[in-house]
Amino acid sequence: MKKYVAEFIGTLVLVVFGCGSAVGVNSLLTSSGATIPLAISTLTIAIAFGLVIVAMAYSIGRVSGCHINPAVSLGVWMNNKMTTKDFVGYVIAQVIGGLAGAGILAYLFNSTKSLGANGYGELSALGCSMGVAIVIEVILTFVFVLTVLSVTEKAENSRIAGLVIGFTLTLVHILGIPFTGTSVNPARSLGPALISGGEALSQVWVFILAPLVGAAIAAIVYKLLIDENKTPRKKASSK
Repeated sequence: MKKYVAEFIGTLVLVVFGCGSAVGVNSLLTSSGATIPLAISTLTIAIAFGLVIVAMAYSIGRVSGCHINPAVSLGVWMNNKMTTKDFVGYVIAQVIGGLAGAGILAYLFNSTKSLGANGYGELSALGCSMGVAIVIEVILTFVFVLTVLSVTEKAENSRIAGLVIGFTLTLVHILGIPFTGTSVNPARSLGPALISGGEALSQVWVFILAPLVGAAIAAIVYKLLIDENKTPRKKASSK
């Protein structure tokens, strides 16, 4: 039960600080009328998401592994590194945590508008199409989950794993924010969409499906690479 609680807390914190930073930055710009380059606001939000992962990795990581993302849990499960029971428990805890985090944001900002929800078309800074949103989310999640699986493979990497994963999440956000706001995490997308409703909710299926597809591809590629590396080389025959 402790690991499920840890996943709930971690996902809640991710939404509050990650999505909250996005809402805060956009609210400040709107209220003050200030104009800053999109690159600066993008970098600020990307760093916020990355730092949350670092903080959670070194706090709840020892309890649950700090997945706080159904896509990561799917990749781990597909590589037989967690039971089906735990996979289901993790996903439920993550979804509830994402919803609770979005609820906290709605209270803090006294509004259910946006809450850092993902989107395409009019909800995208670049106005990207649904097709582009799907492709970018698959690619970003593939890179993120592949990194998570790789860096957590060896126990000796535990000291740096949180940093590597946090930096990688920052990296994928830098590219993804202008397109979709960057999901790579169904729980992070579902919570804000459920509370915001409207167009964000109608589009949320993209940010559930695409990250899961990207995670599945990452798990398959990783398994093939690891299997290949573990295959013993044939000794050259001596004549």
